[in-house]
Amino acid sequence: MFFSTSFVALSALILLTVFNGVHAATAGCGKTPTLTSGTKTVTVNGKQRRWIIRIPDGYNNTQPYRLIFGLHWRDGDMTSVDGGSAPYYGLKALAKNSAIFVAPDGLNKGWANQNGEDITFIDTIRQQIENDLCVNEKLRFSLGFSYGGAMSYSLACSRGKDFRAIGVLSGALLSGCSGGNDPVAFYGQHGVRDSVLSISMGRDVRDRFVRNNGCQSMQAREPASNSKQHIVNVYQNCKADYPVQWTAFDADHVALPGDNGQDAGVNSFTPGDVWKFFSQFQ
Repeated sequence: MFFSTSFVALSALILLTVFNGVHAATAGCGKTPTLTSGTKTVTVNGKQRRWIIRIPDGYNNTQPYRLIFGLHWRDGDMTSVDGGSAPYYGLKALAKNSAIFVAPDGLNKGWANQNGEDITFIDTIRQQIENDLCVNEKLRFSLGFSYGGAMSYSLACSRGKDFRAIGVLSGALLSGCSGGNDPVAFYGQHGVRDSVLSISMGRDVRDRFVRNNGCQSMQAREPASNSKQHIVNVYQNCKADYPVQWTAFDADHVALPGDNGQDAGVNSFTPGDVWKFFSQFQ
């Protein structure tokens, strides 16, 4: 059977287009990577910035990976997220080498994001990673506690078309919200006794994405103070693929709470709940 050269070329182009459309593969797919796990530096707006990347063991340059940013709290830094007993808020262990993890370093141990400079910093990191490594551009995520939650919220506002979902752990509007009209899958949690950022601040962040995602408004249930409980609220009738989940827990300002009023670390309900929320997207 005879096929013309132009027909074969067109068929190959169609197959390539379908493959890229399904897998949303970035430019780094198929390349021999130059990036390695560890600390990197980049200059953004004349300032030298640092970040840590963790590439999965057995990295396969034909497999588009999830890309997950872990953002630190005020007075923390990139090593606070990358190290400790629960790296990347416990998600790295649960991912089992299915994701590329990144911990950027905020200026002055925070995320003031003046004139959008922290957004530009994360944009720059993301571009460098995706030009070198194989990332599924439909599976980008950001997670953070306190100031890191605020910065994740800011990313959802200004880069809603680029991030699939965010996790805001006891965050608030601290890093700005440029834009803020696109739907983004939203996981949020907050302590009812938070003495640093009141739970009302967390509700305000949540409610933006309840609206953006077209969810049915409801009165979220919250545990009583000193009840040593947490309550998960899943909003109904959201736009397809844009869920909103909100957990209120009985504790103060902690990243990984348990039902004991304290930071429970790896025994917290948070890592499992966030990973389940993020990993539902394929």
